[in-house]
Amino acid sequence: MPKILLIEDNEMNRDMLSRRLERRGLQVLIAVDGEQGVAMAQAEVPDLILMDMSLPVLDGWSATRQIKAAPETSTIPIIALTAHAMSGDRDKCLEAGCDDYDTKPVEFTRLLSKIQALLGN
Repeated sequence: MPKILLIEDNEMNRDMLSRRLERRGLQVLIAVDGEQGVAMAQAEVPDLILMDMSLPVLDGWSATRQIKAAPETSTIPIIALTAHAMSGDRDKCLEAGCDDYDTKPVEFTRLLSKIQALLGN
C-alpha cells in the first residue's frame, strides 16, 4: 500500500483529501506545518508527498528544498498543492524541487492521475 505524506495546515482540506485517498487504498500520514512535514518525511520516507505551499512555521518552498536536499528523501516525488494559480507560480514550485503542481481547490480526479503517474501505476 503506497504511503502518502499530506503536509497541509487547513483541517478541512486535510480531512477531505486524506479520506478520499484512503478510500483509494493509499496510506495517508499527516503533517500540519512544513517543519513537521520535513521531520515526518525523514522518519517515514513516504512514497509521495502532497505539499501545501502556504504553511506555518516553514513554508512549502523551504520544506521542499530541505526534503530534496537530504540524501534519504531526495527521490521522494512531491506534488505542490497551492491556491497560488498565478503565472509563474508553477515554475516557482518546480524550481523549489516539486515534481508536479496542482491548484486548490483540488480536483480529485486530476490529482489522483498525477499521484498515480508519479508512483508509476
